[in-house]
Amino acid sequence: MSAPFDPSAAAPEDSGIFGLPHGEDDAAVHVIPVPFDATTSYRKGTAKGPDAVFQASKQVDLFDVLTGRPYEAGIAMLTPDARIVAWNAEASELAQPIIDAGGVDDGTREFRDALARVNAIGAELNELVEAACSRAFAAGKLVGLLGGDHSTPFGAFVAAAKRWPGLGLLHFDAHADLRVAYEGFTWSHASILHNATTRIAGIERVLQVGLRDLSEPEYDAIRTSRGRIEAVFDADWAFARAEGANLRAIVRRAVERLPQRVWVTFDVDGLDPTQCPNTGTPVPGGLSFNEAMLWLDELTKSGREIVGFDLNEVSPGDTTSDVDSWDAVVGARLLYRLIGFGLASRRGRP
Repeated sequence: MSAPFDPSAAAPEDSGIFGLPHGEDDAAVHVIPVPFDATTSYRKGTAKGPDAVFQASKQVDLFDVLTGRPYEAGIAMLTPDARIVAWNAEASELAQPIIDAGGVDDGTREFRDALARVNAIGAELNELVEAACSRAFAAGKLVGLLGGDHSTPFGAFVAAAKRWPGLGLLHFDAHADLRVAYEGFTWSHASILHNATTRIAGIERVLQVGLRDLSEPEYDAIRTSRGRIEAVFDADWAFARAEGANLRAIVRRAVERLPQRVWVTFDVDGLDPTQCPNTGTPVPGGLSFNEAMLWLDELTKSGREIVGFDLNEVSPGDTTSDVDSWDAVVGARLLYRLIGFGLASRRGRP
């Protein structure tokens, strides 16, 4: 007879994510790993994020002062689909010469064929992710996608918007990700919000938080969106903080413009880069960890439902083992909080 689960004990060696004993069937939360970063344009490594976060999660205390006991609902991380691993290896090899050339077509057939294949793999990945999320939604699960670079959740957005038309996106990021086919890649990490807002009719509104590194066309896309895309720019946030403004009130007003059902898409570089030094494109500034929690707390208190979320761009960096990665330590705790707030939004405050 097995001993009863002790949430205060050390994680057993053969346990699941966060040291938990749950399987897919009895877990209310499905964490779907997507180890893919083929279009990463600066520093690679986020394909190692899901495994690194899994390893670091074993050190997370399961009682949480903000969200209570999320573990009681059951949390399971699914086995990575072998096709994703294979696609990432193939697409990364094909994409690297294109990235090295800045996406400038050299006129050769090899260049065009490589670009076409990378884009085709991206489309296949989107279909796979959409199907996985749709199955989880149909089973009543809270879905958390764990990337990978920020291209990975497009299929999740599609699945969520089909199930809940009029969906809102709360987007944490240093970047607007509104570039059109960046470096020629249709499904680039830098194009995820462009693709979401131009290809998914079921997304009603996007609220972007932490933006501080974007192109002028991206800024114009926000400005001319007629309110469909709104942004809380990092500079405005930082000035308000320095002036002693009521940050909770700022968050509350911004969140009130979101629809009733919300998907949270969290690029870890939305945080201060001291929290994610090995992420692909770190930028000075950003939210503190607790400021990000303020946003999630207010979203939950507003009565809105978090139907799912993704966490992307966690890279363990060059550590002797993934367990030693500060980025993964932060990522694991951020993942647990996203789960906790997601569950809380379904039942009210704990």
